[in-house]
Amino acid sequence: MKSNNNKLFIAIIVALVLGVILGGIVHYQFADSKEVFSKNIKLLGTIFIRMVQMIIAPLVFSTLVVGIAKMGDMKMVGRVGAKAMGWFISASLVSLLLGMVLVNTLAPGKGTNIKMDDTSSASELLEKTQSFSLEEFVKHVVPKSIFEAFATNEILQIVIFSILFGIALSTLGKEGKSLIKLFDKISHVVLKMVTYIMWLAPLGVFGAVAAAVANYGFEIFSLYANYLLAFAIGIIVLWILLLFVGYLILGKRLFTLLKRIKSPLLIAFSTTSSEAVFPKMVEELERFGCQPRIVSFTLPLGYSFNLDGSMMYMTFASIFIAQVYGIDMPLDKQLTMLLVLMLTSKGVAGVPRASLIVVVATCAMFGIPPEGIALILPIDHFCDMARSMTNVLGNALATSAVDKWETKTVN
Repeated sequence: MKSNNNKLFIAIIVALVLGVILGGIVHYQFADSKEVFSKNIKLLGTIFIRMVQMIIAPLVFSTLVVGIAKMGDMKMVGRVGAKAMGWFISASLVSLLLGMVLVNTLAPGKGTNIKMDDTSSASELLEKTQSFSLEEFVKHVVPKSIFEAFATNEILQIVIFSILFGIALSTLGKEGKSLIKLFDKISHVVLKMVTYIMWLAPLGVFGAVAAAVANYGFEIFSLYANYLLAFAIGIIVLWILLLFVGYLILGKRLFTLLKRIKSPLLIAFSTTSSEAVFPKMVEELERFGCQPRIVSFTLPLGYSFNLDGSMMYMTFASIFIAQVYGIDMPLDKQLTMLLVLMLTSKGVAGVPRASLIVVVATCAMFGIPPEGIALILPIDHFCDMARSMTNVLGNALATSAVDKWETKTVN
């Protein structure tokens, strides 16, 4: 199994390199057809991500229901949930603070020559946030119909329904055991499907990377040098903090964990989708040694509440736009923004380009021109690669940490 994991990792690396090469050739040698090429080759990535999305809802539902039902003890459910939420809230606050400190220290938006003549690229995002409110937040969190939540892959809604379903199932005693076994078998079947689908990952990576490079060319890496450099520093610092805390909790087993999740990290980086590696993460964390019931409970929650890379990006991007427009943001106003982001970011978990949607809504709330999001749209793809990979790392560490804490508590 370890050999297969290494083969997949190598295949993804090769696909990544080939994607960059092909994308570069199309961009510089066949500029007239780059848009058509980009649109068509991107379908490979779209197919892979859609196949993964196809199994996320049944996997989250079946594993979470089984995990809670097998726990039996509702005190244990509460205990594990409290530990997980403690990690999520702490990590989110640290990530938001880090983004705020770095954007103020490095000030990538001050003195910029970038002009905002055309904001049409941001029109779709601006339209999406017109109805952003507390009412929409509640609607997003609480499912009106579980079938609608399944159809639209609303992870947070599925998690809430699954928790209630699992708790109710655990109270049935012997009568519920046959149903628990059924869901357990379903989860194993879906995990087997994961193995098949993951071998399409290299094709998905190849298509996504080739499309991005063909569209933007290599110049995009230097177009907004200050912004990309400052954000890269932020991601590196966040990784150092996460790995340091991970080492304090897991010790040398941290390196084993990193080896296990290297393929999910690379897939998330290449496809800009942390959601795309959710099924693979379930598989690898269980192989790492985490209890299946802890993984099935903590990981889905993490995908709604523990997006460390995205959290750091939200404060970073919001204040960056304010800097570009020369808007003064005193410390108290920035701290208020941080708390608002802490809450509103949970309301769009699982929404495509969720980070950007939250940034637009927050800018409008704090008197920053929301159309300024068009500034960072051209390079957001590359920022999204880094934050998606960071989200995956954060959730792997959170799940492993909760598993270790729970094992100590039981023993």
